[in-house]
Amino acid sequence: MTGEPKVRTVLGDIDPAELGVTNSHDHLFFASKLLPGQELDDPAEAAHELLAFQSAGGQALVQWTPYGLTRRTRELAWMSGEVGVHVVAATGLHRAEHYAPVILSRVVDDLVRVFVADLTEGTQPADLPDEPRTGPRAGLVKVAGAFHTIDSHARLTLTAAAIAHQETGATIAVHLELGTAALEVAELLCEKLDVPPERVILGHLNRNPDLPLQREIAGTGVFLGFDGPSRANHATDARLFDGLEALVGAGHGGQILLGGDTTTAAARHQPGASYLLTTLAPRLTKLLGGDVVTAMLVANPARAFATSWLK
Repeated sequence: MTGEPKVRTVLGDIDPAELGVTNSHDHLFFASKLLPGQELDDPAEAAHELLAFQSAGGQALVQWTPYGLTRRTRELAWMSGEVGVHVVAATGLHRAEHYAPVILSRVVDDLVRVFVADLTEGTQPADLPDEPRTGPRAGLVKVAGAFHTIDSHARLTLTAAAIAHQETGATIAVHLELGTAALEVAELLCEKLDVPPERVILGHLNRNPDLPLQREIAGTGVFLGFDGPSRANHATDARLFDGLEALVGAGHGGQILLGGDTTTAAARHQPGASYLLTTLAPRLTKLLGGDVVTAMLVANPARAFATSWLK
């Protein structure tokens, strides 16, 4: 790669040092047929959430909403400019179950072109596929594994993401279904498809709190996404602190990213994106120390989302 690494935000490319305190995985907009009645699709509420995050000390938010799930990139750009928080948008494709067949049919045979165009030209709404790409560019590719395996859809999207990475340099962020199949995904992307591990983020590791397995995953060199605060009713979230403490103790603190992963209207208000900074970060600081937590919120995201863009 050539050129200085940059983070591609909805308002343009910035120096990684400008990113600041970052929520590395969240959703201001998200709508899936698997979550009827829980859509995040209100720009006013999203702007309020971003403002609350800023008031808590947040400076950047990475939205992992991929193609076809109401990512509203134009609204993201407007809110970023008005509120003064950096926002990174995503291209990519989620698990097939999230989509109406008509949406999948438009892109499933042409994923690399869609991903690369979103990253380099601009985004467009999934329901207006013939509209010019006048939305801001995406800054990462988000795809997904399957439960304890890589099914045919996951293999298709992961392979397309790897090719899009080779063409652009973009980071690949992976939804791990209930935190499973992490080693399988890392092997496919990094060993078979030649994506450098430092360009891969595996999300939801907190949902499968197997501490020896988490350390094995960390040994692959990928970034480690712990993004459970919006799921505080899940028993596995109580193990979040054990997992992070063990990984830091084993020397993997530089690979950890923290996020809120707010995907429903209910989660937006209890606790919402700001919980990461108002509640989780102070608790982690007591456990791990301020420098370690600052790295998870500032230095690590700056490395994870910056790339020397090829296009």
